[in-house]
Amino acid sequence: MIDALYSDRILGLAANMPRAGRLAQPDASAERTSKLCGSRVTVDVVLRDGRVADFAQDVRACALGQASAAVLGAHVVGASVAELQLARDALFAMLKAEGPAPQGRFADLAVLEPVKDYPARHASTLLAFEAALAAAREAASNTTSRTISAVAG
Repeated sequence: MIDALYSDRILGLAANMPRAGRLAQPDASAERTSKLCGSRVTVDVVLRDGRVADFAQDVRACALGQASAAVLGAHVVGASVAELQLARDALFAMLKAEGPAPQGRFADLAVLEPVKDYPARHASTLLAFEAALAAAREAASNTTSRTISAVAG
């Protein structure tokens, strides 16, 4: 059973982290930490027209957290805040509520389905999506605030 958890596919994703690092001038950043294991993910986002235009992530997590972040990094550019919300919710449901694997641009998260049998690993697997959603929401809020200020001024 542990072999399915750390499959070659999961280990391959973890070893090849897309968009690793930090952005020089993000619209917003967010950090999430797993209290259980200490895994930490920090993400930076730039939004344009409500979609992720640039993204970077600093991932200090186990192989499962890294694999999840790798899927995120590979497919996040072009995603809307709503798509990030749907992906995070679908990943959460897959892990904690016997839900189906995420669909659409983040369908590769299906490789993490075996994690559902290991509740202690759920938090680290969700971290990257939690941080990305928080940063995207903040960036969208900041953009709306700047637009309102520009119109009011």
